[in-house]
Amino acid sequence: MPDLHVVILAAGKGTRMKSELPKVLHQVAGRSLIDRVLDSASALRPASTTLVVGHAADKVQSHLAARGDLHFVVQEPQLGTGHALLQAAPLLRGQSGTVVLLSGDVPLLRSSTLQALVDTHTSSGATATVLTAIMERPYGYGRVVRTDGQITRIVEERDASKLQREIREINSGIYAFTLESLFETLTKIGADNAQGEYYLPDLIGIHRKRRNIVASHTIPSAVEIRGINSRTELAEVSAMVRQQKNEELMAAGVTLIDPATTYIDSDVEIGADTVIHPCVFIEGGTSIGAACEIHSGTRIVNSTLGDRVLIKNHTVIQDSAIASGAQIGPFAHFRPGADVHENAHVGNFVELKNTTLGAGSKANHLTYLGDATVGAKVNVGAGTITCNYDGTAKHRTVIEDGAFIGSDATLIAPVTIGRNAYVAAGSSVTDDVPGGALAIGRGRQENKLDWVTKRKELQSTKSL
Repeated sequence: MPDLHVVILAAGKGTRMKSELPKVLHQVAGRSLIDRVLDSASALRPASTTLVVGHAADKVQSHLAARGDLHFVVQEPQLGTGHALLQAAPLLRGQSGTVVLLSGDVPLLRSSTLQALVDTHTSSGATATVLTAIMERPYGYGRVVRTDGQITRIVEERDASKLQREIREINSGIYAFTLESLFETLTKIGADNAQGEYYLPDLIGIHRKRRNIVASHTIPSAVEIRGINSRTELAEVSAMVRQQKNEELMAAGVTLIDPATTYIDSDVEIGADTVIHPCVFIEGGTSIGAACEIHSGTRIVNSTLGDRVLIKNHTVIQDSAIASGAQIGPFAHFRPGADVHENAHVGNFVELKNTTLGAGSKANHLTYLGDATVGAKVNVGAGTITCNYDGTAKHRTVIEDGAFIGSDATLIAPVTIGRNAYVAAGSSVTDDVPGGALAIGRGRQENKLDWVTKRKELQSTKSL
């Protein structure tokens, strides 16, 4: 919208979080607080979006660098919300339209609520519009004071009288302002309060004294405007978001054996008829197909699973792809770059890193495959290792279709095992193996007859 601008306050340290990480970068179900706020705001298609940053501003800007089309202004020192909004004046002064002011620590706010706020503001001809809610226990929130139904002022908890603290309508800290008069009015805010700060809610009283229209939009549930100021609140909001995600998945045909112990991030996609067992973590942008089964103790991060994939207990999968019909685990570990093709099997205590495992291939026991390309229908025996690092650089191992790697083989990269070739158990392979050949790379066995008997006789003689 060409006449709509969004400003988000994200300068606070979040003292009660007790963290070196800026409060707005803490996560709820896989997404930071500030990303969630920006996602909601972006649905308005604003002409500009400005973030007011302060504490650890470089970390916030770095985190959001990939989003683009954001403006940043720094609030230093941090003298309250009114002072924070004033920092956007150099970017917005002289423009017309509406400013929607958001808080970077209110992650549950819906886009539809913001649109309703804007609609109320424009249709009423208001100079300022406040988003409010009715809360049974409003402790800590600013109270909305009305006369004859009209907002006259907003009083902060710490400055409120005993009678005002009984008011249950609270200020969300989210507003729509008419831009033309905004910054001139902001300069009239004083700091005559318990904290000596410039409170943005004081703007409402100023507008009322000037006989400007002040409107409000009240939402039905205060949960949506819940802010996060502590680790406890972060955990509580995270639980609500996870529950909502779980309910959406179950409604779409996904079975969660125990939703209370299933942790699925907001951006995860899961197909119908997939079964998720207790104590499973599915994170980031993971996509899981239909009719899969994920057993307990598994963690999957930013990965893609096809249909009918079976993941057995205590498997870790990160930044990897698993095609339809594959079976993985238990106790398998997929590091970034693992790519398992259709109907392949990866078993217990097998680790893959930057490795492709071809269709129908098997690595079922105690194996490390790093920087390897494994073809189709290859059998990798227990204890096999691709030695990919020489202390300076990584090298690649290629195992072509149909090859058979015996147990306890050491493949020292760079090396290629040809199509349908065999590697004898216990071999150290340093040279390429031609297709159809058998490679034996181990010391020749020697049996010393009667060695045990002679050794015992020698020990008996020494003891005399």
